[in-house]
Amino acid sequence: MAFPQHPRAATRRRGLLLASAALLTAASLSIPTLASAAPGDGDLGANGGATRNDGDKSAALRASIVDGPAKNVILLIGDGMGDSEITSARNYAYGAEGELPGIDALPLTGQYTTYSLYRDGENKGKPDFVPDSAATGSAWATGTKTYDNAVSVDIDGIPQQTLLEIAKANGLATGNVSTAEIEDATPAVQIAHVDARSCYGPDSPSCGDDALAAGGLGSIAEQLLGTRADVTLGGGAATFDQTAKAGQWEGSTLFQQAADRGYQVVRDGDALAGVTAADQSAPVLGLFTDGNFPTRYAATTATVGGGNGDPITCQPNPDRLPESLSLKSMTTKAIDLLDRPDSDKGFFLQVEGASIDKRDHSADACGQIGETLDLDEAVQAALDFAKADGNTLVIVTADHAHTSQIVDSTPPTSLSTRLMTADGTPMILSYGTAAAGGSQQHTGSQLRIAGYGPGAAQVVGLTDQSDNFFTMANALTLNRDTSTFSAGATVTLSASEVAPGAEVTADGRGFGGDRQLSATVASDPVDLGTHDVIDGTTSYTFTAPTEPGVHTVTLTGAQSARSVSATFVVSADAPPAPPAQGGGTGAVGTGSQGSTGAGASALGSTGAVVAPFVVVALLLLAGGAVMILQRRRRHAA
Repeated sequence: MAFPQHPRAATRRRGLLLASAALLTAASLSIPTLASAAPGDGDLGANGGATRNDGDKSAALRASIVDGPAKNVILLIGDGMGDSEITSARNYAYGAEGELPGIDALPLTGQYTTYSLYRDGENKGKPDFVPDSAATGSAWATGTKTYDNAVSVDIDGIPQQTLLEIAKANGLATGNVSTAEIEDATPAVQIAHVDARSCYGPDSPSCGDDALAAGGLGSIAEQLLGTRADVTLGGGAATFDQTAKAGQWEGSTLFQQAADRGYQVVRDGDALAGVTAADQSAPVLGLFTDGNFPTRYAATTATVGGGNGDPITCQPNPDRLPESLSLKSMTTKAIDLLDRPDSDKGFFLQVEGASIDKRDHSADACGQIGETLDLDEAVQAALDFAKADGNTLVIVTADHAHTSQIVDSTPPTSLSTRLMTADGTPMILSYGTAAAGGSQQHTGSQLRIAGYGPGAAQVVGLTDQSDNFFTMANALTLNRDTSTFSAGATVTLSASEVAPGAEVTADGRGFGGDRQLSATVASDPVDLGTHDVIDGTTSYTFTAPTEPGVHTVTLTGAQSARSVSATFVVSADAPPAPPAQGGGTGAVGTGSQGSTGAGASALGSTGAVVAPFVVVALLLLAGGAVMILQRRRRHAA
């Protein structure tokens, strides 16, 4: 039932409505109108015509912060790619209001410091403000600051575990891609430990104590083969024609050694395209040039007064490798090989656009711009995968800043080049840290770091280059104490009693924290050499001693120092040995703790030790079953 409204009430209500409307109108007039420019409309002189923001970014920014862990990490490095190098490439290819579709697309950005440390003298351990690629790469590869020229060793020369090595021990697939010689500093920091970055191969005189012949770990190329990333792509083939000077492959070239160790060696784009799988049994080693890759654009040379000349347009380099070997194509191929649908372990991949730095050193404006654009295309490929995958952290950054600067007018003494940009206006790049013909210097500026995906929020704000190691390791939830992955290692012999001179097989298992094992038969003594560990296992086949009695074979992990031993009896009355094969049913060896290895568990030692525990457990279970039956009978009664 409707009640009649009092006339005064109706009048008051109409008055309130009119007053409210008036207040709202006044309020709307007093609030400033929000700017709503249309970015990229080409009219840079219009109000808001140069803006990049298109609406409120708050929701998009919140959505871009994704907690870890991540299954995969892709790290893309522009060598020498400071803010000036990024800006000049953007201006040239896309114009002042444009953006690089890869590098500029990552939503979370920050800056990081890059200084290295002094190695010795009164300033030992103090900041060296202008670093090189070896020290900077070592910082993100290991989390440890070091001196210029060092590859993943600290300022005292002690090797530091790399992210690639740790990821591999944790069961992840690993990859290393570069347009430089694969022995160059940036790719080297993930796979080697040397005091001098120029220790490329066995012929390098700078190897010193690191050389195999001096008892060291070997040159960068030799260590690369031992680190055994699943996918390695780049240049530097000339070094692999060198011959080993020591070790079990002495006298063989590194290419021959790679084939002997099970690598799929590919030398051109067609061969790479034919590779359908890569793993520890058959890792891929793709070396496509003797040295560094040719650049995207033909070289230009800055000169004193060059900025006053006619603006130039960069020209394609006729020597550039085919598109199948572009940085984008190699990145895509590496991702395809590392992303294994049948594995839940994920992968770590490092990708380097190397010659931004190299062309900056040469005051080559078109060269450095082209290499930045190449890296940007690789970033796009990585982002495409990450967006589809939904569980991949992508980080894009550089190792150090460089010398090129965008200047207003031609410097009277510095080298310069005048370029025609996408805007149709000229841009002058200046190089002022070396004279004509000299090598332009790195600079000590902080650098951009940008991220996308799980854990990317860690790059925001001001961090240090060494933070990047922890950002990636934590995103992947890596166990950095890799020796624990060899704690339960065992050795099994094909027979516990053999005839003199018979063939014996020793199978090492559970060596997940090691990449190589050494083996000895102590009673002879006989050194059985070094074997690669494939997914935690390896196998030695050797000839038994002729001397009757008890003999011992010992396997030792090169990285964990974990040692395991097994004994066998040589007897003229021994039964005929079965055909040698893995997984023998003979003696199982006991483990011992190495200098840095984890202690052996009871279950990780011998079958003889385990068997009594199994018997006791079965007796306890049987006794428990009898007690339960008796209790049920009492309840039933």
